[in-house]
Amino acid sequence: MSRERSLTTGVPQRRRLRSRDRYALIAASLTAVSLTASGCVVVHGELEVLPGATQGEAVKAVEQFTAAYNKADAAFDGSLDAEYTAGALGIIDAARLKAGRVNNPGGNPQHTPLVLSDVKYTIPEKAGWPRWFLADAKGNKGGDSRWLLVFTRSGLSQPWQATYLTFVAAGSIPEFKKDKDGLAEAVPANTAELALAPEDLSKDYTTYLRSGQGAFANGAYTDEMRATREKNATKPGLVTQYIDEELTGGEYAPLALRTVDGGAAVFFTTHHYVKQTAAPGAAVPTPNRNVQALTTGETKQSLTMEFVANEVALAPAKGARGGKVSMLSRLEGLTAAKGE
Repeated sequence: MSRERSLTTGVPQRRRLRSRDRYALIAASLTAVSLTASGCVVVHGELEVLPGATQGEAVKAVEQFTAAYNKADAAFDGSLDAEYTAGALGIIDAARLKAGRVNNPGGNPQHTPLVLSDVKYTIPEKAGWPRWFLADAKGNKGGDSRWLLVFTRSGLSQPWQATYLTFVAAGSIPEFKKDKDGLAEAVPANTAELALAPEDLSKDYTTYLRSGQGAFANGAYTDEMRATREKNATKPGLVTQYIDEELTGGEYAPLALRTVDGGAAVFFTTHHYVKQTAAPGAAVPTPNRNVQALTTGETKQSLTMEFVANEVALAPAKGARGGKVSMLSRLEGLTAAKGE
């Protein structure tokens, strides 16, 4: 997977269809009621406030994802782990495997099985579907950073799916608020208690990338990222343009956990395009093999690359000192490209 440190429909049809079908099932489960003999309406258990998962379910979900991920990575076959991924991670992983398959039809010659150890589970209570939890693990890939994986499930008959993946230094992972039973608190997407509501983070972050305006603290994924873009925007014979869009619907919806300081860690998704246009008589730089594998059309004068990124940010409580949202981590992956 690619890791970020440093135009338009974009989300593939299979992801849109899967999101629509899944949320139709959720809507059906949330509205299910039964009438008793006395005429009272009894709401089914789907609306009760319950743990997002049991410890056993969470452990099994991580094991199933890891096993499927390793099979898919070894064969460069996205069908082998599609059932266990969704959202931002799902679309990034699918594109990575597709490019790998084009370049290595016989499988991944550099495959090393992913091993997740020292897994810590943060399970929030919530009502309704989707339910979810966070797994914080040490991986044998990704350097010294911890793997933060968010798993979601849209119904009892549906599998747990890894939806978000970010890499965070062990000392930077926030402490989550938990009750006497060790359960965390899921923060509503529309809460007014934070400097920015989770449902607004994707929109506000992409607005910030375009304008530099917004409640975001300086860092690698904010002012430094904008400075790098500005530096790369114009070079001899080449112009690079950036388009940033929010991505919040269906399986790309943000998810947030309350932290002990009253703020929240928010996982969210964004959608990006980078267009390189060569001046007359010049040529677009030759992209790497993975970009070429995902490119349609012929690159004569321009190349437009499409990316999806999943991020985790720390949103402070409204009125907290400083009041700025800190971008904790960002993982971006190429999902498509078009030459013209």
